[in-house]
Amino acid sequence: MAAPSSMTAKTANVMLTIPEKKTVSLDLYRPLRNYIVYNYSEREAQNLEDDLQTLKQFRSDIERGPNESSLPARRDLLQNYYKALCAVESRFPISPDQDHINSVTFTWYDAFKNKLKAAQQNIYLEKAAVLFNLGAVHSQMGLGFDRSSVEGRRQGSHSFIAAAGAFAFLRDNVAMKASMGSSNTVDVSVECAGMLERLMLAQAQECVFENSIAKGNTPGVCAKISRQVGLFYEEALAALNVAPLNQHFDKAWLAHVQLKASLFYAEACYRYSLELHDKEEIAEEIARLKSGVNALSEARKTSPRGAPQQLLDAITKLEASSNLNLEKAIKENDRVYLMRVPPASSLPPLAAFSLVKPMQMNDILDASKEKMFSSLVPDNSAKALSRYTEMVDDVIRTQAEKLQQGSELARVRLREMDLPDSILALEGNLSLPVALKEDVEAVQICGGPAGLDAEMQQLRDLKRVNQELLVQTEELLQKEATEDTQFRTQFGTRWARPQSTTLTKNLQDRLNRFAANLKQAAESDARIERSVRDHAALMSILDCRPIESALPTLARPILSLDATEDAIVGALKQSLRQLETLGAQRAGLEDMLKDMKRKDDILPKLMTFTGSQEDLFRKEIAKYDHLCEEISQNLEAQEQLLLQIQAQNDEFASIFNLEDYKASRERIYKQIEAAIMKYQEIKENINEGLKFYVTLQEAITNVKQQCSDFVMTRNMQCREMMEDVQRQISGLSFQDNKSSSGYTYPSVGHAHQPPRSNPQMSTETGHIPNSSQPHQAPTYQPPPQQPTMSGYSQTSPYSSPQPPAPPPQQPTMSGYSQTSPPYSSSQPPYHFPGQGQGQPYSHPQPHPQHQQQPPPSYEYGQPAYPGWRGPYYNAPPQQPGAMPQPPYTAPSPYPHRPPHQSGYYRQ
Repeated sequence: MAAPSSMTAKTANVMLTIPEKKTVSLDLYRPLRNYIVYNYSEREAQNLEDDLQTLKQFRSDIERGPNESSLPARRDLLQNYYKALCAVESRFPISPDQDHINSVTFTWYDAFKNKLKAAQQNIYLEKAAVLFNLGAVHSQMGLGFDRSSVEGRRQGSHSFIAAAGAFAFLRDNVAMKASMGSSNTVDVSVECAGMLERLMLAQAQECVFENSIAKGNTPGVCAKISRQVGLFYEEALAALNVAPLNQHFDKAWLAHVQLKASLFYAEACYRYSLELHDKEEIAEEIARLKSGVNALSEARKTSPRGAPQQLLDAITKLEASSNLNLEKAIKENDRVYLMRVPPASSLPPLAAFSLVKPMQMNDILDASKEKMFSSLVPDNSAKALSRYTEMVDDVIRTQAEKLQQGSELARVRLREMDLPDSILALEGNLSLPVALKEDVEAVQICGGPAGLDAEMQQLRDLKRVNQELLVQTEELLQKEATEDTQFRTQFGTRWARPQSTTLTKNLQDRLNRFAANLKQAAESDARIERSVRDHAALMSILDCRPIESALPTLARPILSLDATEDAIVGALKQSLRQLETLGAQRAGLEDMLKDMKRKDDILPKLMTFTGSQEDLFRKEIAKYDHLCEEISQNLEAQEQLLLQIQAQNDEFASIFNLEDYKASRERIYKQIEAAIMKYQEIKENINEGLKFYVTLQEAITNVKQQCSDFVMTRNMQCREMMEDVQRQISGLSFQDNKSSSGYTYPSVGHAHQPPRSNPQMSTETGHIPNSSQPHQAPTYQPPPQQPTMSGYSQTSPYSSPQPPAPPPQQPTMSGYSQTSPPYSSSQPPYHFPGQGQGQPYSHPQPHPQHQQQPPPSYEYGQPAYPGWRGPYYNAPPQQPGAMPQPPYTAPSPYPHRPPHQSGYYRQ
């Protein structure tokens, strides 16, 4: 089906652009020159006169605003000025400090609320504002290209990607430092920079989507690209709805982003539905179209006012196209496919394909090769700074390793002494090992051993439901066969149609095998019930709440000679508290080391220091000496304390007979572990049984439906044959009888088509069309494979019925005329393990079908029983590809009601 264009070129141009920040005049020349003269010399200031003039010109051009030059020139100016600021930052300390350049104040207004401004004696605000304006200029360039052409859209996308890179660079490198000043504005915050990055990526991906539509890409590819556009807008919308941005932007911005997010989600649903239609997956197509239409409708209702009319028109147009295809899909499904439409919540997320990412600005904004003011920081100073950083890193790494080794040593030594567990056991605060406790809690959450009885009842109920379905199905066939026999006795040779027993042989064979399956499954159920009874005493320990009540207690000695037990316990507990305090001190020392390194910036000192660099390094690195000393003292104190704890614990163990307690506790641990293993084994067997019965019920339900279709077809044939036989007996319309046709007997796949007559055949022979071969039973063939629906405009295949054609080698729908039954009799349908196989419980496993079946795309016509695989059934090994997938994945146990099941599953 040809997809109409859902967006016009005019609509596509509705995008957002970022305004530039404005500033006030500022003189950088005089303060910086005075600093050079004061800290270096007048001669150095004269040598750097060109650099100072260049910096002054950059700042003057920035102040004039964007209207004075073209956008590319403005972009180049901002990039050059940013690199110049990086050079200034590393050489001129600008801050309120007395020894720094404290006469420079940078002032910038908020780009979105012009009345708000920030003023800081901090170069980071200047750098943040320049990066923001760089992203804004790139956004304006992107919107300025003529995107009615492929090249224009490509250039626009490239500009938006560059804008996203500028905002990402601002967020990751400068925004946090700028926000630490005395005053700041929201537009250069971390949150705003991240939102703008997502917005620019959304518009860049939108340009790519427009190009994909123009190039005629497949609907599946367009759907993935469109979905990624929607995801980018959704991320931007999420940032706009939380502080500090939720009260900062105009409602028109919020409306634009919200409508764009819904529009491109619906566009992805629309494009993906076209691909689903080509694949004849009508049910999911309907669900996707409904989801897209609902998103558009909800966006229109909840969106704030202020959205442009062009965007609203695009939503209206897409909604109309989606509704039109939805109506056609529903009609086709009702008339042809009869698929169950899944709820939107059950659909997997739409696939997305991102073709854009923020431009890496590190190389573009790299100031490492900047020559401006290079004489103020010679290369040896930069190398010296790197050497000092390495010295600091070595100190931090060495001390951190000592701290970690000390903590690990304490944990190992306490574990060897079984502390503090033995103290807790004496006080009654018993605890299981973490892993064992989690396993017990998992068992208790599932209902514990007591809950197995209820699950066994579920097994019995499911077995009963399957048996009832089987009896109902057999009664359908028996009733039809009885009626056929009565008419055959009444009319004799005039009743010229095949016997029911001949036509239903395959069906009856399946029902017989289902009955055998249920019988063997009952034997497995009995083994599970015996296992539950036999191990009830073992598993009863898992019902203890709390489970610690099952553990033995550490009792005080019966006879005490000197009554020193309390003193020994008290001293041991006091030592453990001291050890814990030392551990907390180590954690604090490690944090202090990291914090000191983060704040250690000697660059200003290094550039102004006139003595030996080694002397400066020794002086600066000495700041860490007191922390290193505290770490050494902590580790020495811990070592002495561990020796003390060892002696106290030996005395404690001898008085309280700790070894016997440990042995008793280990026995209980092993008993709990054995109970958990047995419970899990029985639980797994029950779950496999539930899966087996649920899947078997689906198979029986399918066969029952086929039997119902067969009986209905036979009843229609019966009425017409009775009318024909009565006319023959009455001798009426002899000439008509000569020209009336014999009866054809369609397969179950044609159960809803009325029989057709052939005026070219005579009834004088008294036979049906197959009477020329009296020794062959009529064979019911499945209908030929339905033609693939290429679009909504194709005529329904059921509108003009045609005579059934011979089936292809691989039938589309399973019928009753299969030359080989769906279950082979060459081996038993289930295999039971021997006594030594380690898995005592096994439900029977239905035998796999030998014929390749189509995917379960239709409610009727599925394989009578898809077979069941799983470790619980211990089935014989299957060849790859020999077994089709089950019609659905049954839950374990079944929390929701599967389709086609009885009222037993109603909660």
